Amino acid sequence: MENSKILLKSQIVEDINYYMPTNKMCYNLADFFSMFSDATRIKILSALSVSEMCVGDISKILNINQTTVSHQLKLLKSIGIVKFRRDGKIIYYSVASKMVNECLLSGVEYLQAADL
Repeated sequence: MENSKILLKSQIVEDINYYMPTNKMCYNLADFFSMFSDATRIKILSALSVSEMCVGDISKILNINQTTVSHQLKLLKSIGIVKFRRDGKIIYYSVASKMVNECLLSGVEYLQAADL
């Protein structure tokens, strides 16, 4: 971009630079939102938004193989979207924060409003 000049006002450039996330935050955001890029994970998160569940219950309710459910939960857990608790031999999973539900609902509301 030889001899290029920014056409924006300097205050706008300052605002952009101020609000721009750090590189680390950008990568973390990309990882976070990538968890919403799989229909199986969306189904699991939707179910966990209603109630905590074990792998077997998730598998039966959603009609998804237990191995697949376990794999997806591992991914969701690794990024902190899902948490778990142990009760004897059974592990129960739940959404880690109501903000995850709000993020999912925002996507649904956007798509409904956009009529997609």
